[in-house]
Amino acid sequence: MTRKQLTEQIQQKKSYLLVGLDTDITKIPRHLQSHPDAIFEFNKAIIDATTDLCVGYKINTAFYEALGWKGWEIMERTVNYIPSEHFTIADAKRGDIGNTSSQYAKAFFETMQFDAITVAPYMGEDSIRPFLEYEGKWAIVLGLTSNKGAADFEMQPLNSGEHLYERVLQTVSEWGTEENLMFVTGATQAHELENVRGIIPNHFLLVPGVGFQGGSLDEVTKYGKNHHCGLLVNASRAIIYAGSGENFAEEARVIAQQYQTEMAGYL
Repeated sequence: MTRKQLTEQIQQKKSYLLVGLDTDITKIPRHLQSHPDAIFEFNKAIIDATTDLCVGYKINTAFYEALGWKGWEIMERTVNYIPSEHFTIADAKRGDIGNTSSQYAKAFFETMQFDAITVAPYMGEDSIRPFLEYEGKWAIVLGLTSNKGAADFEMQPLNSGEHLYERVLQTVSEWGTEENLMFVTGATQAHELENVRGIIPNHFLLVPGVGFQGGSLDEVTKYGKNHHCGLLVNASRAIIYAGSGENFAEEARVIAQQYQTEMAGYL
C-alpha cells in the first residue's frame, strides 16, 4: 500500500485506527475456546465488526508463532481475510544481518503479503535495507517505545546532548523515504511526540499504547498529528476483548466506534 492510498483511507473513513489482533486463546470468549478453529473464527468476527471503522490491522506475530506451524497458518489466513484496502502490519520486530533480513522480508512481504513489518534498528542500516527494497511495502522502525525499559537505551543522553532515540530517528530517516519508512512511538511517551515531529515532521508514526496501557488519544493527536494526519494509532485489548460473551464482536465494534468518532473530531 502506498502512502497516498493510506492517506486516502484515513480521509475517507475519518479514522486513523488500527485494530491489533493479538489473539490469545485463553482470553477469547469461552464459547469459542473449544471451536476447532477458534482463533481464526475470533479474528474473522472482529474484522467483520470493525472494517468500516479502522484503516488497518496489526498482528503481533508472537501470539501466532507460539502455536507452531498451526499458528503460522492461522496468521496467514487472517491476513488473507482482511480486505485489501486495509493496511496490514506484521508486528514481528525483526532485524538481523542483511541476508537473514532478506529472508524475513520475503516471509512477511511475499509469502504472507503484509504491507508492513516492525523492525529493530540496533544492527544498523544493512539489517533494515532488505525491507526497504519492496515497492509499496513499509519498514516500521522502533523509535521511542512505551515500555519501562525504554529508559535503558532509548532515553540515554549522548555526548552530543541528544537522546539515543533522537539519533536513531534522524539516522534511519535518511535510509529510506516517507513512502517506505514509519516509526514506532509509544502513546505513553506523548510528551515526546512534539520533539519527534521536530526530527521527522512528515513520516507516519505507529502509536501503540492507547487504551489498556494508558496512552491518551487526545495527547497523541495533539503532539503527533501532522498536516496529512501521519498517525496510525493501534488499540488491541481494549477493542478485541471488550466483550466476553457471544456478542463479543458487537461489543468490540462499540469500542472501535468510540475511537473512530473521537478521531473524526480531530481530522
